[in-house]
Amino acid sequence: MNLAHRLGYYGFGLVLGIIILMFFLGGKKASCDYSPTARVLKNIRIKERNFSEESLTFFSNNSIDTAVVSSILEKGNVDFGESDTDRETCKIYMVTGETDSGELELEIENCEDIATVLSVKRSEE
Repeated sequence: MNLAHRLGYYGFGLVLGIIILMFFLGGKKASCDYSPTARVLKNIRIKERNFSEESLTFFSNNSIDTAVVSSILEKGNVDFGESDTDRETCKIYMVTGETDSGELELEIENCEDIATVLSVKRSEE
């Protein structure tokens, strides 16, 4: 069998495999969250979310809807240098994200069943 036939069979198998995967995985909400930031943000997103009095006061004083937290948790960035990940329970993460009202920095306490936004402030760049 010459090289052209081998490449043809390889290409046919590759296309067929991709089509089969698209058919089986097309309707599923499969995601590839391999980076540490993506895993942490996904873990926080799937939990019940609470807000501390301090964070609610910030949102109220700056006329910002608390729904921006959801958008920050979708596209934000976790600063592991500022986060406290050495705690046994309820790790604290610093998450920054861009919103319509500027860049915000969230301090989130991530416990087993609940995620609490402890504080919010504008990022200083």
